Amino acid sequence: MWFHPVATGEAAVTVEAHNKPQDLTLWSTWFDPFSHRPWIALEEKQVPYQFRNTNPFLQEPSFLGVSPRGLVPALTVADGRPVNDSIIICEYIEDAFPSAPSLFPQDPYERSVVRTWVDRVNKGFVPCFFRLMQAQPTTEPEAHEKALQELYDELSAVCANWKGPFFLGEKFSLVDIAIGPWAVRDFIVERYRGFERQKVKGWTEWAEALASRPSIAKTTSEKYVEFNQTFLRNESHSRVAIAARSGRSIL
Repeated sequence: MWFHPVATGEAAVTVEAHNKPQDLTLWSTWFDPFSHRPWIALEEKQVPYQFRNTNPFLQEPSFLGVSPRGLVPALTVADGRPVNDSIIICEYIEDAFPSAPSLFPQDPYERSVVRTWVDRVNKGFVPCFFRLMQAQPTTEPEAHEKALQELYDELSAVCANWKGPFFLGEKFSLVDIAIGPWAVRDFIVERYRGFERQKVKGWTEWAEALASRPSIAKTTSEKYVEFNQTFLRNESHSRVAIAARSGRSIL
């Protein structure tokens, strides 16, 4: 199933699960991979929520009231208090709604392993993905080749610990949510930057399992390329683009 978004302005969509009262509002934008993470978590755990399609570039007062830095995603809980940062929001959802399916293993050590690899995805793989999108193969061939190899290296390090079909094996976890939005967007770097899935052992199988997971498939769009054109031209002035371009940590 493909999500067909509202491209401009704001739209509020209420998603009810099991006829429970709706308490959460996800301030998000459908084309942003960071926003995709808590959206997957909400769908995975079947938590009722309202999706507020937010254009972060407008910096509207209502949005800045819940996200002072002007960044998506943000989550407001029943009393209006905000939660920010994609992974922190996912952990809040897990803590506030602990019923199955859990996004973490029960064993404390295994939970620490999940957090370790989520951190590696955030600090290693994600910046490399954006740097590769910005690297210009024609005018910056050396930078492009370097960015491509760095992405292969970071993704290989994560995939070396993948058990299949998901990171921990049969159990879908927060590691899968952390990397899942890029699994359904890697076709962009395949099409425009020479990335090849099969060069990373396990990635094709993992990415396909992620793309077919209902919580991801339901929240995925066909229109990602058009909203990544400024990255592909290295013209984006977003905080993510500036951080990736300078080699700084994005998060």
